[in-house]
Amino acid sequence: MTIERKLVYVASNDDRWFLCLGHAPTDVFVLHEPNGPSGGKPSRVELHDFLASAVGSPERLALLAIIGSLVAVPDAAVPASSTEPEPGAAGAEPSPGEEASST
Repeated sequence: MTIERKLVYVASNDDRWFLCLGHAPTDVFVLHEPNGPSGGKPSRVELHDFLASAVGSPERLALLAIIGSLVAVPDAAVPASSTEPEPGAAGAEPSPGEEASST
């Protein structure tokens, strides 16, 4: 089985970052491939480490944009918020903890 990868960002010095899916569905990570002249080797960065580091870096912002695009919906599809209870909620029985604290 091969590792699936999607290009996230290419820096001006030709460093590249890829979002990768390993051999298991939960094996998601970022692969950094440095440019050839730097002599560096590709490095795997765990997703949580990548997102926690380099706040504001263009590669991190690019990955966040990709993640955001997975959940983006047109404005018309977003339901308007309401202060009314959900249907059926008004007649619901309180849980034991709620009953004791609401008196």
